[in-house]
Amino acid sequence: MIRICSIASGSNGNCYYIEYCGVAVLVDCGIFYKRLLERATRLGIDLSIVKYVFISHEHSDHVRGARVVSKKLNVPIYFTQKTFEATAQKSRPENPVFFDEMPIDVADGFRVVPIKKSHNAADPYSFVVEVGDKSVGVFTDIGTADRKLMDSFSKCDAVFLESNYDETMLKNGKYPDYLKLHIAGDTGHLSNNQAFMLLSCCAGQNLTHVIISHVSQDNNTHDIINEKFKDLIPNYQFSIAPRYSEGIMYEL
Repeated sequence: MIRICSIASGSNGNCYYIEYCGVAVLVDCGIFYKRLLERATRLGIDLSIVKYVFISHEHSDHVRGARVVSKKLNVPIYFTQKTFEATAQKSRPENPVFFDEMPIDVADGFRVVPIKKSHNAADPYSFVVEVGDKSVGVFTDIGTADRKLMDSFSKCDAVFLESNYDETMLKNGKYPDYLKLHIAGDTGHLSNNQAFMLLSCCAGQNLTHVIISHVSQDNNTHDIINEKFKDLIPNYQFSIAPRYSEGIMYEL
């Protein structure tokens, strides 16, 4: 059995949980250990089964807790070399493990596949976690979806899918113009429209679970997302990852 959930999602912190046969990995560790422990306890997660943590890029909302989590759980934290070098010193674990574009076998029947992505970071990656005969994709912090990412998306049974901003809210919102341009650019984030198109065009026949992730506090709402995706929601186990708490635990 596979269990997945969002432990944290948004610009204040990101952490995604995938468990299979008594072994779990975290994708990103953007919250402090105390918060991670609180949320894991409410979810019934025993953090001792977390054996690996994979970091997508160096922004603090994805790596803030890495150093302490590495010590507390005695687990390796996986970075690319460039991402580690760009990570703030206070968040760096003492003994990082480096990965490149090659798949990583972390346990029997448990493989992590890094996928290069477009984002304003030193060396950013998405991940597809292959567990048993299923695949779980973590697709957040993406400016634009290229062919390789779309192909990986199409093979997933479950996805954490970024739907960061509503285009109208961003355009009319309080952010300065340079930040609006960055968010909406090819190295920024996926909009609701882009996420909808990715799901509409690239979802494979095996996709059953969609967890909308990394939703902006200032430029999006759950109501807007639900309205945008209303025609697709009945096809999936569909939810929006909350910003200030853990999300739903799903079993595949």
